[in-house]
Amino acid sequence: MGQLSLRQVRKSYETLEIIKGVDLDVRNGEFVVFVGPSGCGKSTLLRMIAGLEDITSGDIAIDGKRVNDLPPVKRGIAMVFQSYALYPHMTVFENIAFPLRVEKMAEAELRARVENAARILHLDQRLQQKPGMLSGGQRQRVAIGRAIVREPKIFLFDEPLSNLDAALRADMRIELAKLHRELKATMIYVTHDQVEAMTMADRIVVLNGGLIAQTGAPLELYHKPANVFVATFIGNPKMNLLPVTAVGVGETGVEVEYEGQRATIPVAPRAGLAGRRLTLGIRPEHLLMGPADISLTVVPSVIERLGANTVAYAALGGSEGENFCAVLPGTAAVRPGEAIPAGIRATDCHLFDEDGQAFERRVDLSDVDFAIMKAAAA
Repeated sequence: MGQLSLRQVRKSYETLEIIKGVDLDVRNGEFVVFVGPSGCGKSTLLRMIAGLEDITSGDIAIDGKRVNDLPPVKRGIAMVFQSYALYPHMTVFENIAFPLRVEKMAEAELRARVENAARILHLDQRLQQKPGMLSGGQRQRVAIGRAIVREPKIFLFDEPLSNLDAALRADMRIELAKLHRELKATMIYVTHDQVEAMTMADRIVVLNGGLIAQTGAPLELYHKPANVFVATFIGNPKMNLLPVTAVGVGETGVEVEYEGQRATIPVAPRAGLAGRRLTLGIRPEHLLMGPADISLTVVPSVIERLGANTVAYAALGGSEGENFCAVLPGTAAVRPGEAIPAGIRATDCHLFDEDGQAFERRVDLSDVDFAIMKAAAA
């Protein structure tokens, strides 16, 4: 089993509170990713679960047993760090076997565990080599192997791919996803890279300022963010935000006005909205090249041609404020400084109140999206 429960977990350094009361349940066999900007507390929270940081208050339980006062070795966890931390004078075999030798495990069982981990990680032909002879991805697999042989209840990963180049990171994401399916183990993974979070997680925990901003399946966070922070953090390029005014509320949603244009956004209405300043969100990939419910003129200052897509960055209204971004087809004939028409469909929009909290969207996602979210949440 590998169930984890956090109840009102807090961490303070003197007067500075880093983790501000986190409640979380992780199910057995679940792959959960902690994601958020630098300084949000994700690594601190992971180290508290591991027992490498004392908690200030609250409770941490693994399989129903309170572990606040247990040392890391007694918690049934294994941690993989950003640094490989391999012994350069030892072979791959001995690096993987090291924690078992510390436990004085019998040689036959030790060898069987190491060889099994090496097979899973495709290192069985490298066992007699030393770390200096391996690539970065292979070294990281050795570090993971050292965690596997301990047969922990929970695997903890602290940004394990950040030292790898882009191609190796992509390869290792696939390897870790396969590893999770094969081991069926509980894994908690910390990253600042939302691509890693979206591609590997059963469930994502978005942290902001020591608090959980939202928890959910990847597609749930993408389609139904709870607030502006999650909306702009999940998705690359990030969501565009436009100031609008509420002019009416009906059964079909909230009518808003943007630069003289009106559109009804299909969200759950609230009382007393008329005249209030709200924020309209639209993802760059949902912009249309042409008129729609709301039409804009975009004059891009920077064009990024990525092959399948072209990304255009502009400042609306000639302002020097935050970039407005559009993801267009790769063949789009756009050039810096040349105006292009863009359209926004009301059904693609998100709406946020003055406090940055999202209105509940009334949209029908595809059956595939719902199936994936339901399976991830099960």
